[in-house]
Amino acid sequence: MSDTLSIKRISASPSALIPLESLRSGGPVYSKLVDISKCIGCKGCEVACKEWNDLKVEQTSNFGSMQSHQDLSSNTWLLMRFNEVEDGDDLHWLIKKDACLHCEEPGCLFACPAPGAIVQYQNGIVDFNQENCIGCQYCVSGCPFDIPRFDKQTKTVAKCNMCIDRVEAGLEPACVKTCPTNAIEWGIKDDMLAQAEKKVETLRKRGYDHAAVYNPGGVGGTHMMYVVPHGDRLNDYSLPAHPVASPGPLRGLNVFQRIGSYLFGAGVISALAHFLAVGPESPEDHA
Repeated sequence: MSDTLSIKRISASPSALIPLESLRSGGPVYSKLVDISKCIGCKGCEVACKEWNDLKVEQTSNFGSMQSHQDLSSNTWLLMRFNEVEDGDDLHWLIKKDACLHCEEPGCLFACPAPGAIVQYQNGIVDFNQENCIGCQYCVSGCPFDIPRFDKQTKTVAKCNMCIDRVEAGLEPACVKTCPTNAIEWGIKDDMLAQAEKKVETLRKRGYDHAAVYNPGGVGGTHMMYVVPHGDRLNDYSLPAHPVASPGPLRGLNVFQRIGSYLFGAGVISALAHFLAVGPESPEDHA
């Protein structure tokens, strides 16, 4: 495995809850930066995501919105959301590129009870391994951004994988490659943070007094960040102001999961021992 895909955390393993400080490595840590002020809502990124990841086409309909789909799904990992907001006599479209934010502290991974179903790499990407997914949907509950989607046919959960195959090959994600206005940028996270701060400063000079970088500390920061022109209206962008996905509250859940597994195993052993010692019961035993 290349250094690009060195593993940082794996679901349902002791390493899933190791403090971040002990997991640092010298490899590159990437981030995607989405400048909402430059987005024109063309949905080119949606098409690129579908094509590169070979996702199924889903039937769409007119539901009174500029959006192509009403919501994310197991076959729609990226959705341009259009929130129509009134501001006095003005009408604003608050657009957001909705997809997995690839949290530094991924709640989906902390909540997952299936070994190896969710992997976080040293470069910041959080990926789902459908082969190990058991369909419990705990990851859906663990995500503070409501991103993972369950597929009723495959009984697995899916989300954006940041085009990990492209990243491993030294390429940027497909959505970044296709954006015609360079509203989506890709690079080392520290560089993207510096770029984001410059963009915010420019927006404030243009009169956007509440422009801000969305990189919430409650999840340790994210590897898809936003430059938000109206940082005081995060709710209108469908962005939680204070998302939290700490492993602390989920430690108890992991303990209960393990206790349940042990009790189940003990029950199976007890039943087998009883069968070997007593043998099968016959209908006459209950007469």
